[in-house]
Amino acid sequence: MVAQTVITELLNGQELRAAGFIVTVYGDIVLPRGGILWTGSLIEICNRAGLSESVVRTAVSRLVTAQRLKGERNGRRSYYSLDASAQQEFDQAAKLLYQPDTVINGWQIIFAPDLSDAEASRLRMGRMGACVFIRPDRGQALPEGAQVLRAADPKDMDWLTQFWDLSILHQRYCDLLTRFEPLHNKIAQLSAEEAMMVRLLLVHAYRGVLLRDPRLPTAALPADWQGHNARDLFRSLYLALSPKSEVWIASQCEGVDGLLSATTPQTAARQHGLSLSEQG
Repeated sequence: MVAQTVITELLNGQELRAAGFIVTVYGDIVLPRGGILWTGSLIEICNRAGLSESVVRTAVSRLVTAQRLKGERNGRRSYYSLDASAQQEFDQAAKLLYQPDTVINGWQIIFAPDLSDAEASRLRMGRMGACVFIRPDRGQALPEGAQVLRAADPKDMDWLTQFWDLSILHQRYCDLLTRFEPLHNKIAQLSAEEAMMVRLLLVHAYRGVLLRDPRLPTAALPADWQGHNARDLFRSLYLALSPKSEVWIASQCEGVDGLLSATTPQTAARQHGLSLSEQG
């Protein structure tokens, strides 16, 4: 009863979009375990998040059309895996979620006349004016046709925040902390199934804000910035929830060759990366 209340409260007031949640399921559970999942297992997981079978099937169809998923048949069963075009993007997102952050080495000032606003936002760039953008220099590849000037940190970095709208990100980090911080004292009461669902909802919520965060250096952030606290919470909760979550995955989630493994070298690498981040 306590555990079910926890999950209900996590879902309360949250608009969970099926396509986005399916992406989270594949990124967290399926990708590091061979990449293929039986549709029945996907429907079962999504149903626990309040998404009906018809909603899930419609979302899967749309993801296939958008070349995010691809399907295959084995007898009477359908299985889905990531489309090749989405694989690189998923790998990059996994690095942000599960590995220590890349060291920042100054700034990239980028002239990109062909860069759309949507693509600049996806790349977490701030617009300085016209076709000129800025982002922390982590050695990222440049957009096609772009030119770059690399700059060291200025003495005063407060003014740099004007190129991003950090207020929305800050509020979303605050909301995440409010929702998930109380769970530290309830993990022992969760079953394997409930731990798996809480972990998925944690990944989904954190992924949704992290992939929009330019991850500015601390000296350029507001004094009350909650992104670092949210990162610490994600690491500690994810590691604490994983043992029970993996028990459920190995007993209920099926790929084309049978039940998925509880752990793989890829899942071990993710947890090792989070452990390193926590120690750092």
